[in-house]
This record gives sequence, structure tokens and C-alpha cells, in this order.
Amino acid sequence: MSPDRFQESDRLAQTVAVHVLTYNSRPFLEPCLAGLNAQTRRPDRLLFIDCASHDGTVPWLRRAASRHGGLDLLLLPQNRGYAGGHNEGLRQLASDFVLLLNPDVRLHPTYLEETLAAFNRHPRAGAVTGKLWRGDDTLKPLAGPILDSTGMIMTRSQRHLDRGAGERDRGQFDREEEVFGVSGAAAVYRRTMLEDLEVGGEILDEAFFAYREDADLAWRARLMGWSAIYAPAATAVHRRRIRPGNRRQVPALINRHSVKNRFLLRLKNQTPSNFRRTWLAGTLRDFSVIGYVLLREWSSVPGLLEVVVRLRETHGKRRIIMARRRATDWDVDRWFGEPASLDLRS
Repeated sequence: MSPDRFQESDRLAQTVAVHVLTYNSRPFLEPCLAGLNAQTRRPDRLLFIDCASHDGTVPWLRRAASRHGGLDLLLLPQNRGYAGGHNEGLRQLASDFVLLLNPDVRLHPTYLEETLAAFNRHPRAGAVTGKLWRGDDTLKPLAGPILDSTGMIMTRSQRHLDRGAGERDRGQFDREEEVFGVSGAAAVYRRTMLEDLEVGGEILDEAFFAYREDADLAWRARLMGWSAIYAPAATAVHRRRIRPGNRRQVPALINRHSVKNRFLLRLKNQTPSNFRRTWLAGTLRDFSVIGYVLLREWSSVPGLLEVVVRLRETHGKRRIIMARRRATDWDVDRWFGEPASLDLRS
């Protein structure tokens, strides 16, 4: 369904589900669930999806579900990654809106209330995020506070970054406004948009497995004419473990998927117009990434090879996306205006 087809009546009966995806997430479960239980707008459905954890997460979830009448569990026999896990959850529950939540996030009490209100103010919006602050291991905000994300931005070199990340919150991002996309850590989506973006039976692309799936969804949404909103009145704390500058501390598997997904992201979504506007910065970045992998990060070489293996599959997805595209070139290209960077640490 096009974002232009919503009527006022669509706002009257809103249901919202929350999906929390866990994988060896035991240390964060208490504060995460506490944040959900404190919501002024209680979710209609609450689903924890576990991807074969082995650190005590599953026993804890079973105990929590026995005490919490509205908590449902989906225990997957293997780790399907962010995309596969959330896709399974989306097949299980139907709602007007859905919050895809990382377990290392603690929502402040009005997060759902404020994000749903933002959808009502912006009927063409398919995604809303609040203001995320960085937190410690107990999901309490770091002193400052320090911003984690105020929405996603895209650079001319096709890096997707969290706006304001690492900055002290001085009120510089206190205005509600449109952004390119939203961070997958605490993203609220309109269900009709997710269904509109489905390709080959998948809403989130399972070829990505982990990392950059939120950017892929945001770019696809832009191509289909949907917008994304940053609502600073909704706040939460995120214990971010993967960020620019700490690449050497990130597991090799995640780095490999990050390299692979950089190329899959563009092979699927980049239009000829976008390529013409950004080719120099993008190409320089590509050569730098490939050079870094070949010289210093051999563990990510399989990621480059997987891009080649998946070319035919990715081209098929691209054909579907471009055939259904509704946005003009400028609707999408105007978001690729941030300065390019050759920093290889992310």
C-alpha cells in the first residue's frame, strides 16, 4: 500500500506489538523488560525471540513468561541473525505497528506513546525512532548524557551512520524532524510499510544476517515513497557494542557481514541517478575497504566472496524493488549529502 492512501480512520484503532530479539543476552534482560513493563502505552503483544542462546537467556525467559501473562516466547533452534529472527516474529504476530527492540535497550516510560503519536502527526511515515542515549552494562545512561542515535544519515560514500553518535546531548537534536531512516536498536515500524517492502517473502533481507539490515530497509522504504521520523520526546538507553572506531574489538563474523552487506546494500538499492551523484566517494570508499580487508583483515575475505556468490540472487531482488519503486530520484538522492569519509574503522 502506498503511503498516500491512508485515511483519517486508519488512526483510530492502533495496535502495537513489541519484538525483542535475543542471543546470549542474559545480562540485559531485567532492565530491558523493566522498561517495557513501565510503558505508559502498554504493548498489545510482547514477543521475545531467542536465536539459540546458550548463556542462560532461555531459562530466564521461561521463568519470566510464567510470571508475566502477556509475554510470549519464540525459541528458534538456530541463530537466524537479526533479519531471520525478526522475520519469524513478524510472521507470528499481526499489529498496526511493531517495535523491533534490541535486548540491550531500556525504554523510558513514554517511548511507545510518543512514537505512536508521531505516526499520527506524520501519516506518510513508515518508521519512527526516538532519541537514544548511550548506556552502561546496566542500561543506565552514561554521564552527559551521550547520544547514541537521533536517526540514520547516509554519506556520499554510502556509509550509514547514527546522527549525533558520541556527542554530548546539549539539546542540538531536540526538534522532531524527518531523517533518512531509523536505527534497528529501537525502531517502530508501520506494519503496512513493512508489508509493502517485502521481497521474496522476506521483510528484512536474510542474506544480510546481521548488520546493515536497518539501512537496507530504510533505503528500500525511501525508494517506495515512505518517510522516517525522529521523535526526540521518545527516549531510551542503548548499550552499543559495535560503533565506528572499535572495529578491532568486534567479532570477526560481524566484520565479515559488515563488509559483505556494504556491497549488497548498494547492489540492491542504488539507482543510476544516485550512482552518478556519489560514484567518486563511493568508489574511493570501496577500494579502501577492499584494500583494508586484503592487507589487514583476511577474516573478512569470505564476505567479499559471498557478494560474488550472491550476485544473481541480489540482482533478482533488485529487479523487484526497482519495478515497484514510486519515489523520484530527488526524493532519494537528497539524503546522500553528508560528507564522505575514508575512515575504515566501521
